[in-house]
Amino acid sequence: MNRKQKKILFRIIISFVLTAVLAVAVNSLELSLSVIFFLFAVPYLVIGYDIWIKAFSNLKKGRVFDENFLMAFASAGAFAIAILDPDGRGDFIEAVAVILFYQVGEFFEGYIVDKSRREIDKLVNLTSDIVHVEQNNELRDVDPDTVNTGSVIVVKPGEKIPIDGVVVEGKSTLDTAALTGESMPRSIDCGDEVLSGCINISGVVRIRTSRLYEDSTAAKILELVENSSAHKARSEKFISRFARVYTPFVCFGALALALLPPVYLKFMTSEPAGWFEWVYRALTFLVISCPCALVISIPLTFFAAIGGSSRNGILVKGATFMEKLARTDYAVMDKTGTLTEGSFCVSRICNNVVDADKLIKYAAYAESSSNHPVAQSIVKAFPQKIDRSLIGDIEEIAGQGIRAEVGGQQVLVGNEKLLVSCGISGIASADAVQAGTAVHVAVDGSYIGSIIISDSIRETSASAVGALKKMGINRIAMLTGDTADVAGYVAGCLGIGEVHSGLLPHDKVAVVQEIMKGKPAGSSLIFVGDGINDAPVLTVADVGIAMGGIGSDAAIEAADVIIMDDNPMKIAKAVGIARRCMSITWQNILFALGVKFSCLVLGAIGYASLWLAIFADVGVLILVVLNALRAMINVKESKS
Repeated sequence: MNRKQKKILFRIIISFVLTAVLAVAVNSLELSLSVIFFLFAVPYLVIGYDIWIKAFSNLKKGRVFDENFLMAFASAGAFAIAILDPDGRGDFIEAVAVILFYQVGEFFEGYIVDKSRREIDKLVNLTSDIVHVEQNNELRDVDPDTVNTGSVIVVKPGEKIPIDGVVVEGKSTLDTAALTGESMPRSIDCGDEVLSGCINISGVVRIRTSRLYEDSTAAKILELVENSSAHKARSEKFISRFARVYTPFVCFGALALALLPPVYLKFMTSEPAGWFEWVYRALTFLVISCPCALVISIPLTFFAAIGGSSRNGILVKGATFMEKLARTDYAVMDKTGTLTEGSFCVSRICNNVVDADKLIKYAAYAESSSNHPVAQSIVKAFPQKIDRSLIGDIEEIAGQGIRAEVGGQQVLVGNEKLLVSCGISGIASADAVQAGTAVHVAVDGSYIGSIIISDSIRETSASAVGALKKMGINRIAMLTGDTADVAGYVAGCLGIGEVHSGLLPHDKVAVVQEIMKGKPAGSSLIFVGDGINDAPVLTVADVGIAMGGIGSDAAIEAADVIIMDDNPMKIAKAVGIARRCMSITWQNILFALGVKFSCLVLGAIGYASLWLAIFADVGVLILVVLNALRAMINVKESKS
């Protein structure tokens, strides 16, 4: 509980005690009306002074019809009834109770929002205030923003890794729960890549930074979570528009209820006007009509769901994407690095002109400047150090391969399309190696052989596809730039019926756009990918989901949802959380509106007292806020 919440709670207790004491005193002592008024004004001002301040402040800004105006006006009206009709139903306790119980509801709402915010803060508290930089065999504590790429930093046991980098000395285990939501520690050794935000558990490690602090994983996560509230869902926008129309409508309705019936009775009938009766009904109508339960609970539900998702290693960039996720009917996924590990290795060399060592050398030299996983696996398979002085002009052809000059010779490394387009003949078949990809090599216009690269399917990919089908997502497609044989093999293992293979980046966009044309209105298509080639498709889809652990910066920037641990099962979990969030949202909307309109009718016809109005308003507020919190609680439970 923060200082503001403690202050409100203290005022609630003081006001409640004073009101209770005064209620007993007034009934046992004979006091004048003016004395009673001033006595009850004390607890009223203790609990309600800020409501009046906010109401006048909003009036100056042109925001007349808000909950502060309603509460201030209704409580002032209750005081007026008590003064003008002391023997009637109006009394000073009701006037204080209007504000007192409203503040009780506000206290619960504020407390739960603060609790949810603290949960988010735990997630985004990934950054460090200082970094231990090693210079001239000495450690200096510096601001993270001043650390350059390539600097060596030291991370001690119990400290957070402040900047992304590669371990150059030391062994340890990392707690990655803040990033991935998984509690299993990860062992690290020299050469391993580490991400900022993870906690170093055991040994001292030296890390060479690979990024600036502002570009590190922790800083990006912090920015994403902080900016998530900027993307409002349609439900939130609906409530905002509804409140702008609804509030002035009920205010004028209350005014009409207070004036029109007594005027009609006075001038059109012989019955008494009953001014106090109708003013009392109007005040009851006003208190019941306050829309704060709706205005507060809907954004709070999305806030709780985004926070709960984050704790599970799923970062959603805003409420609008949470809403779209809930409407998912189509799932399209990339293969490499998404459904498969993306960590390739050379499984076979098919050479027919030169020996295997020479073939892998040509390929490794040509691919040495590429960041593509296939290229990196070829370089890794070459046991010797790359002599970059032998490498000349390099041209990377998207979706096909590399053209490079190696030792004065023109080398082509890539798929069959590349070699055919360059006029190379005699390309051998890869023997239909279903679980591998053939990388063909040509030197000076002559084909010299191929390298078979294999990639393993992720352990959870089949379960993830099954989980999506159980959720009613029946159209699941896989896109890949790989061959039809490899794509068909992977899709068959995972139970995916729709496969599109041999695609370039623009082909993937075209396929997704074609699928989106046929989907019903109101449904969403999600695309899941990880590489830089997936960035255009992530943007085109209704919801782009990036595998963030090994995903490229471009993919993460283009995505709407980021899965930090690259676990495909988190795709189904993200959809489940979103559907739960929307279910709670509509529960709150229907419940709040149902109770409001029922009580409004009862208040208008005289069957609801001001006390019932107070409890209805505060009760609905507390119930919908507690229900909204389930969006986060449900996620916590699902982790265990």
